[in-house]
Amino acid sequence: MPRRSIHVLSFLAIVLSSTAMPAYAYLDPGTGSMILQLLLGGVAGLALAGKLYWHRLLVAIGVRSETTEAETQKPRADR
Repeated sequence: MPRRSIHVLSFLAIVLSSTAMPAYAYLDPGTGSMILQLLLGGVAGLALAGKLYWHRLLVAIGVRSETTEAETQKPRADR
């Protein structure tokens, strides 16, 4: 995108955001609860994704090797 169009879009965004009219909207407690639930669900989703891909991330940055714990354990003699 050329620099001129970026400047024009930035100018339009500033002008339109500074001339906004009040909405006179009402946000009831249910709306706040929905927003809180959305944020908590997003955090829980990110935590779950992090838990699932933590080992892959550590292998990618070189902290751990690709061998699993089952491969590194010595076989027991009583089996």
